[in-house]
Amino acid sequence: MEIVAVDIGGTHARFARAEVADGRVVSLDAPVVMNAADHASFQLAWQAFAETVGAGLPRAAAIAIACPVDGEVLKLTNNPWIIRKDLISEKLNVEAWTLVNDFGAIGHAVAQIGEDGFAHLAGSEAPFPDEGVISIIGPGTGLGVAHVLRQGGRYHVIECEGGHIDFAPLDSLEESILHHLRQRYSRVSVERIVSGPGLLNIYEALAAIEGCAISHMEDRTLWELATAGKDSLAAAALDRFCLSFGSVAGDIALVQGAKAVVIAGGIAPRIAHLLPQSGFASRFSAKGRFAQRMAEIPVRLITHPQPGLYGAAAAFAAQHTR
Repeated sequence: MEIVAVDIGGTHARFARAEVADGRVVSLDAPVVMNAADHASFQLAWQAFAETVGAGLPRAAAIAIACPVDGEVLKLTNNPWIIRKDLISEKLNVEAWTLVNDFGAIGHAVAQIGEDGFAHLAGSEAPFPDEGVISIIGPGTGLGVAHVLRQGGRYHVIECEGGHIDFAPLDSLEESILHHLRQRYSRVSVERIVSGPGLLNIYEALAAIEGCAISHMEDRTLWELATAGKDSLAAAALDRFCLSFGSVAGDIALVQGAKAVVIAGGIAPRIAHLLPQSGFASRFSAKGRFAQRMAEIPVRLITHPQPGLYGAAAAFAAQHTR
């Protein structure tokens, strides 16, 4: 069965044709990637995709979206598009569709992609468990969290909004960062730290602590400086980002009872070469009486180039073709 897979994030919208059968993804075409800001609505972006491929689209859609999918009217957390469920069939001209949270889609991808779609990052190198929970966490425009429960030869994807738990500082510098950010946000969630825009929040807080005058900088420029090590303050912000990332990932694993953890999101590939040498692993396992247990949890980076699109198609397959 042919479908259109869609992955809508805060910054980009990705589209691709896919084939699904027997509850799984058979194939996924190369994606068309659009800037969400270039289109006033999802429908207009869908039509632009149809014009790009120059052929009639399948009458089925698998849609991953960066917001909770409860309710009839969906408003993305970091994107101005609004999607009304009862109008999807009419506006997209589809007969069947599946709507899933973006990290729910990543969960479906984790459940269906083979072991060669992941790279070891920390902890044990044991394979993913046949039974139990796999936690998924990934910084991008926001901070996505989900988990997969494997049980009785089947899997269940549980979507959540774990990126909006409170940020918990673990040393005096993080307490100072939290104090600075509280001047801007009444409540500081982990997403304010561990996300693409989070690096800028850390950078500005460190500048205030150091008494440094800094000029306005776009997120992309700061990330380039930080990962290249061309700016000492940007590099310090990235070091702190990796530490906080490890702490949050460990907290999520503890809360969800994870037997394995998968790191995803748009930021992860940028820092994959830095994470093993950063404080990520030590912060991940630094959970007091549970430190030894945490150190044994396999932590892997998803390396599939389009896990959101693949996962959206997998979610459709699980719902419509199993």
